[in-house]
Amino acid sequence: MTRDDRDHWDARYTDAEGPLADVENPPDAFRGVEHLFPTTGTALDVACGPGVGSVWLARRGLTVWGVDVSPIAIASANELADQHEVQGQCRFDVVDLDVGLPDGPLVDVLLCHLFRGQNLVEPMIERLALGGVLAVAVLSEVGAEPGLFRAPPGELVAAFGHLEVLDQDEADGRAWMVARLPRVPR
Repeated sequence: MTRDDRDHWDARYTDAEGPLADVENPPDAFRGVEHLFPTTGTALDVACGPGVGSVWLARRGLTVWGVDVSPIAIASANELADQHEVQGQCRFDVVDLDVGLPDGPLVDVLLCHLFRGQNLVEPMIERLALGGVLAVAVLSEVGAEPGLFRAPPGELVAAFGHLEVLDQDEADGRAWMVARLPRVPR
């Protein structure tokens, strides 16, 4: 990640205003499919931003490691975890995802909400424990204009469709998928 990219995200998180973070519900893309997420185990939140998804997972009972390129976002994530009294279940680190996922153990949940890094497809699958759940959401060209950060139609299915797909959708400029790494080979 270039210094300009990090500065861009720091500025975005510094200037962010709006309602208090909703940690009672999953990130927007996964509302209505909360039951597909485990309530115990470990999780990795890729491009966690200010930690809303991480704190939601921790409040469900998981131990969560959130990573993001922005030190401002990581500071906000730590504050959010403290505010919701799950700081003991959360760890947050600044990580350049352009060079890949940081080394670490297998996880029961891997959350990646609105970050698209094709270099992370295989590493994300490889990070899942047997039976682990992958939840990915990206901006999509389906129902929106094509753009630099938008996935072409079918990208998530092509990348992760060999997993056990639990639910997925692609419409209105977003694509999302919740899938599981089978406990036994298919």
